[in-house]
Amino acid sequence: MASMGLDVLYEDNHLLVVNKSAGMLTQGDQTGDEPLVEKGKAYLKQKYHKPGSVFLGVVHRLDRPTSGVVVFARTSKALARLNEQFKNRTVSKTYWALVGKEFNPPSKTLIHWLVRYPAKNISKAYPKEVPDSKKGVLHFKIKQELKHYLLLEVVLETGRHHQIRAQMSAIGAPLLGDLKYGAKRSMTKVGFGLHARCLALEHPVTKKRMEFLASPAKQGIWKAVVCD
Repeated sequence: MASMGLDVLYEDNHLLVVNKSAGMLTQGDQTGDEPLVEKGKAYLKQKYHKPGSVFLGVVHRLDRPTSGVVVFARTSKALARLNEQFKNRTVSKTYWALVGKEFNPPSKTLIHWLVRYPAKNISKAYPKEVPDSKKGVLHFKIKQELKHYLLLEVVLETGRHHQIRAQMSAIGAPLLGDLKYGAKRSMTKVGFGLHARCLALEHPVTKKRMEFLASPAKQGIWKAVVCD
C-alpha cells in the first residue's frame, strides 16, 4: 500500500515494514537527502496524529541503489530484540540479482573473504583469508532467464558490507548497472540489478515467525521480471 511516498508492506504497534525504492537512503548521510526512516516517521506521525517526535529504529540498511524489504522498529524494546536476531543470524534474507546472460552458472555456493575499504566505500572478495577479512557465504540459483539477462535468487548466509556485489564481481558476474563493481553500463533511475525480495524474522513481541515479500518496481529491466 503506497502512502505518503511509502510502499508499506506491514505495520503494527511494534514494526513498520516498507518496500524501499531504488535511489533512496535508508538513513541520513552527508548528502542531506531525506532518508526512508524520516519518511517513515512522517507517515506514522500523520496517520496516528502523534504529537512531538516519533521513534522509529533502524534495524538494518540497504545500499542506496538497492530496492526491497526494510524493517523498522517502532519501540526501543522491538529494536533491541530485532538487533539481537540480526546479530545471531536468525534472520533470513533473500535477494534478486540481475547479471549478464553470458554468465550461466548452475546453482552454487560462494565462499570468499571480504575486506572493507572505507575510504572508497568498497569491499573486495578474496578466495582465501587475508588480514582484516571476514568470511562471506551466499547461495544462488537461476530463477528466470530473460531475453538478455539472468535473474538470480540469492540467499545470504552472512551479512557483510556490499557482500553480494563484491562476491558476484569476484566470479566475473557484476550486477547490472553496478559500475563500482565492474558493470559496463549504468542503469539510470532504477539503481542497479539488486532487490531485497524477502526477509523473514521472529516478531519481537509475539515471537511468531514472519515473512515479508517485496516486488521490484516495474521499470527499466525489472519490467520483464515475473514476481511469483
